[in-house]
Amino acid sequence: MSNPAPAGTPVVTRISGPIVTARGMAAAQMYEVVQVGAEGLTGEVVKLDGDQATIQIYEDTTMLAPGAPVRLTGAPLSVLLGPGLIGNIYDGIQRPLPGIAAQSGAWIRRGEKVAPLDLARRWPFVPALAAGAEVAGGAVIGTVAETPLVEHRILVPPGLAGRLRSVAPAGDYTLEEPVAVVETPDGARAVTLLQRWPVRVPRPVRERLRITEPLVTGQRIIDALFPIGKGGTAAIPGGFGTGKTITQHQLAKWSDADIIVYIGCGERGNEMTEVLREFPEIRDPQSGRPLMDRTILIANTSNMPVAAREVSIYTGITLAEYYRDQGRSVAVFADSTSRWAEALRELAARLEEMPAEEGFPATLPTRLAQFYERAGSVATLAGDRGAISIVGAVSPPGGDFSEPVTQHTQRFIRCFWALDTELANARHYPSIHWLRSYSGYAEDVAGWWERQAPDWSALRAEALEILQREDRLQQIVKLVGPDVLPDSQRLILFAAELLKDGFLTQSAFDENDMYCTPVRQTALLRLILGLYRRAREIIQHGAPLLRIQQLPGVPGIVRAKSAFGNEAVDGLVKLEQELARQLEALAGEYQK
Repeated sequence: MSNPAPAGTPVVTRISGPIVTARGMAAAQMYEVVQVGAEGLTGEVVKLDGDQATIQIYEDTTMLAPGAPVRLTGAPLSVLLGPGLIGNIYDGIQRPLPGIAAQSGAWIRRGEKVAPLDLARRWPFVPALAAGAEVAGGAVIGTVAETPLVEHRILVPPGLAGRLRSVAPAGDYTLEEPVAVVETPDGARAVTLLQRWPVRVPRPVRERLRITEPLVTGQRIIDALFPIGKGGTAAIPGGFGTGKTITQHQLAKWSDADIIVYIGCGERGNEMTEVLREFPEIRDPQSGRPLMDRTILIANTSNMPVAAREVSIYTGITLAEYYRDQGRSVAVFADSTSRWAEALRELAARLEEMPAEEGFPATLPTRLAQFYERAGSVATLAGDRGAISIVGAVSPPGGDFSEPVTQHTQRFIRCFWALDTELANARHYPSIHWLRSYSGYAEDVAGWWERQAPDWSALRAEALEILQREDRLQQIVKLVGPDVLPDSQRLILFAAELLKDGFLTQSAFDENDMYCTPVRQTALLRLILGLYRRAREIIQHGAPLLRIQQLPGVPGIVRAKSAFGNEAVDGLVKLEQELARQLEALAGEYQK
């Protein structure tokens, strides 16, 4: 039970789960952080009506009672930004889970207070500017070696401009010790290694830039057929068991982003536990270092307070913006936005808001737009290029893509990787369906791809055409069987099967297959499509499809993805040449 509040202190008058009403709040501001009860539960003002305020509590309110005191902080819900973020694991309101475990054990106690960053640790600061330089928000004052993979850039906070009065010499400093002093028209301002930023306010940029480069994931069906650009947005919708989480894990592991921010938003505890156990052990493919040397994890499982689930999305994207402002490419993976939307639905019901489709609040489209629009390729305040790519998993009940979260998400993303239950049941992974998926970035990244492989656009278009034609032919096959089709149409079925088995499926456990470089991706496509094109010509001269299928080199096509690693592309070229020789020999029999 909470102790009674002194006279004149704002007090709780009503409690409905994580939503609390308080009176005496005339001095409060919207989205101000408050401490509720004797234990100081963290909350946020979400509605004001005179001296009445509605507060969203980010912790368990079980023991809270009317009459409990409310303390105003005068500040919005914010995150601490500085060295030490990389490699850390936070809950939805940026409390470090390792720090909580060390302080109080496995369970988060009510009112638990642990600093997001180690304020006592000293970091090796190296200045990049000298006294007398004119600076503005976003300027790089110096650097800190945060991890072996990340050189942390110390930025002038946005909105601060003037002349550097002094810059600290190279040495070790805590996060709160000044490393520079800026003379401004309003007086001298100290700059430390630490910044604070409200999570619901996007960090400013100089301008938004056109996306021209793909986020290379190493997953063939994504990179080659449905690419996402650096700074782009994508959704992975799928029913239970279709592989959303493992697909997110693969993307987080292999994406060529500089920084990874993984948000476990309302997922089951066992799935998040798997992430927390595996990620620290995963080696970064590019450097061989632990993947956590460039990763931030945010864990807010389904058994944690629902209000903290709602804010975890904003916490993650704000951390991503901070590293984007340092000129980094950041990839944000949110698993899943459906659980986040469910949190919005519960909170809206507690607030007695008018429900819309399936009980979701009418503001759902707006909230989704606010999240996805914080992605993008930008020119930072310092003039560097940075990017945030967002990939959100969507969990439609029963795999129904017509439900509100999936439908509204499609309005704000340009890449849609639709997971299919039938493919998952057939052990076809990743279970991304090639006919239900799309990408709006193919033209944007075509220039980059064609510098790697001049025929990429043609290969992509031809592969998609074969898959589409195969789907139409399958309608006939289901009625009368494949034997009644002419060989020219059965060839399409055969080529589609080669594409599915030899290109679209990809094993996360095969050393040669788990990651595929762009060069090897196009080499595999050339191998399969080269066979299709020449076989089509030979069939027109009277050769039966069966003879083509029985060529010695054909079985090697499906095995090629595992037989030849990223360093053995020459082996794919030799296989293509050998198969071409066999096809020419066969053609010679029917052209005489």
